[in-house]
Amino acid sequence: MDALALEAKGAKTESAPAPAASKPRPKPPKKPKRIVYFEVEIVDAKTKDKLLLLDKVEPTATILDIKSMFHKSNQRWYPARQSLSLDPKAKSLKDEDVLQQLPVGTTATFYFKDLGAQIAWGTVFLLECAGPLFIYLMFYFRLPFIYAPKYDFTTSKHWVVHIACICHSFHYAKRILETLFVHRFSNTTMPLRNIFKNCSYYWCSAAWMAYYINHPLYTPPYYGEQQVKTALAIFLFCQLGNFSIHLALRDLKPAGCKMKKIPYPTKNPFTWIFAVVSCPNYTYELGSWLGFTVMTQCVPVAFFTIVAFIQMTIWAKGKHRSYLKEFRDYPSLRSPILPFIL
Repeated sequence: MDALALEAKGAKTESAPAPAASKPRPKPPKKPKRIVYFEVEIVDAKTKDKLLLLDKVEPTATILDIKSMFHKSNQRWYPARQSLSLDPKAKSLKDEDVLQQLPVGTTATFYFKDLGAQIAWGTVFLLECAGPLFIYLMFYFRLPFIYAPKYDFTTSKHWVVHIACICHSFHYAKRILETLFVHRFSNTTMPLRNIFKNCSYYWCSAAWMAYYINHPLYTPPYYGEQQVKTALAIFLFCQLGNFSIHLALRDLKPAGCKMKKIPYPTKNPFTWIFAVVSCPNYTYELGSWLGFTVMTQCVPVAFFTIVAFIQMTIWAKGKHRSYLKEFRDYPSLRSPILPFIL
């Protein structure tokens, strides 16, 4: 009996269904990372007065975001007018700098400087170029009160004067079109007060050159037609080269992108000068004015070319130093503006 009972019990055990496998327990949700907010204090760089205290600023906020917050509290100082730095004597921080990547603690102090009223760089370029274009034409058409009354609305008897007017007008019309459709400015604004200095320089220089080139007593170049044609070829060649460099620089930096790249020669032969020069746009600009100087054989034009060369050399050297600082692999063979010289 006992044996039969044990066999019956074993059969029941074997026929009983196996217990279902236990389901894995769901993992507890990850706790969100704790955001460490910053406390930002804005202080006047001169008086050291506290201008604003921003609480709970996100660590990913940029300097431009902080400027916008500051602008909300004081409508007078819009972002382009503000300069924020970590020290009263330090350089201004870039708009794209991120708060958490700066050498500051969770309590950050920024020193504010008022840059004054600002104006867009594009507007500055348009005013600088439109002035010389129209001023030169006033002298070319000999409007009244410029020369003697008997010369009002007359034309010069020298054909080089007409070519010079076409070249001068072409140069500034080209610059206006480039400002509208080609150039991309890394700095969006400049102080409004600078526009008077810039425009005075370009406008007065154009008037000085135009007065002598279009003067009734103007004498043509010493070597005549051959000198004019050679200079015209130099001028046109350099104008085309300058335009090619501007296109190459525009294609190097897409719209809205602030990441800098090293410019290199492209398939365009006019860009091959990048192999030995950091700022060939200034090199071609200098060549254009040298050609215009030889074409007109005019002292004011020569003076303007010399001054322009000095200024462009300063700009080119600054750009060259910036390239060397930002790029470790920057080509060592390049010179700022003149190959192997300067």
